[in-house]
Amino acid sequence: MDASNLSIREINSLFTKKELKPSELYSKVFENAANSEAALHAHLTLFEEENIKKAAESDKRFSNGESASLLDGIPIAIKDNINIKNYKTTCSSKMLSNYTSPYDATVIEKLKEQNTLFTGKTNLDEFAMGSSTENSAFGLTKNPWNTDYVPGGSSGGSAASVGARSSIAALGSDTGGSIRQPASFCGLVGFKPTYGTVSRFGLVAFASSLDQIGPITKTVDDSRIIFSSISGEDSRDATSVINNQLNIPSDNTATIGVIKELMEDGISDEAKNEVNKVVEILKSKGYKVKEISIPIIKLSISIYYLIAPAECSANLARFDGVRYGLRVDGNTSYEMMENTRAEGFGAEVKRRILLGTYALSAGYYDEYYGKALQARKEMIDEFAKTFKDVDYLISPTTPTQAFKSGEKTSNPLEMYMSDLCTIPANLAGLPAISIPTGLSKDELPLGVQIMSKPLSDNSLLDFSEIIENEVQFDGQPKGWL
Repeated sequence: MDASNLSIREINSLFTKKELKPSELYSKVFENAANSEAALHAHLTLFEEENIKKAAESDKRFSNGESASLLDGIPIAIKDNINIKNYKTTCSSKMLSNYTSPYDATVIEKLKEQNTLFTGKTNLDEFAMGSSTENSAFGLTKNPWNTDYVPGGSSGGSAASVGARSSIAALGSDTGGSIRQPASFCGLVGFKPTYGTVSRFGLVAFASSLDQIGPITKTVDDSRIIFSSISGEDSRDATSVINNQLNIPSDNTATIGVIKELMEDGISDEAKNEVNKVVEILKSKGYKVKEISIPIIKLSISIYYLIAPAECSANLARFDGVRYGLRVDGNTSYEMMENTRAEGFGAEVKRRILLGTYALSAGYYDEYYGKALQARKEMIDEFAKTFKDVDYLISPTTPTQAFKSGEKTSNPLEMYMSDLCTIPANLAGLPAISIPTGLSKDELPLGVQIMSKPLSDNSLLDFSEIIENEVQFDGQPKGWL
């Protein structure tokens, strides 16, 4: 039995029965990392020495019957834009290559309280800006299913680590699909909670009104366990909310909507077929399914690429060489800042800063950013209206299977279209999940996305687990296990 393939509950049961030790599980996970990291480059840093000590402490707790946490001794990977005290947080950027965090993010504090192990920090697109993990200053990450292909982004390192079983689960951040898209590309579950239910304190900001931390896991139940552990209001994050969950039906009394605009041009036949497969399963179980039209969804990419770059240009202004991070000298303070930002930021980050600064500039604010905010409000209203008629919305997670490394790097607009299906949930603050449902003709994973109304995260997880059990996707990448 390979324990790294098991779910969190299954592993915890073995720990409790003293049939497996946390130190034995960690040894297996680290062995998987040793076998896969050279080829995949999922982690930027591995915390081997610290984990050996902490796993031994978990061994003692389970031996003495003193552990009460499902996450005690579970090795979880952390995206390298989430702060862990006394470890580097680089955001995969030269700008922060020498930055060591003096504090823990709230989600890290909560996981430490559960005695969770952290395998290390994972690779990402620089400052979480990208859809392929090719924008990292420290080298690209590859897909564990086929190393010719990307793992998705920006949480590609987190997804690849779970796919290769060099972690049992991982934390990522999702601004426009950066948890769900790589999870889909790597045959995993990716869950973006309702905006505000998980504190962003300690997450390096990209676009503050869109960013959300969430889990990438092998099963829906694993995502449920991690979400339960990291969610909750936080006084240090003014956008966090009290996690008062709404209960909506997950059994066959629920009504399901298939989003018409996400089943049209631009979506591959294979991606559509996965949605149709799930729809037929739901119909056979007595669920009512109907087509839903939300025309404004077609503007999602345009809305997002005005709002997100605008917020990023403001958030990244702090990286100026004065306070922390990289500093490149110049003859004047202005020249020093100019040199620092020119050398510290990569091409994609510069592109988005320029786009955002332009959208916020005098004379263009109302024409671009202001109108994008108005359109976003209209989208939120349209989703609210839609959820009066249906309980859940289903669509493909991604327009296609994973694409090859280098295939879209020369065409940013084509790369941006990778997030066509996932962006609406971020703009509207909705909970959304991707679950793996099948394989393409190239033997690469495909996923289906499910969304529900704000603060119905637990019901969404329950409904997704029903689909997961019916689909019974059991694929896993070959060669690393």
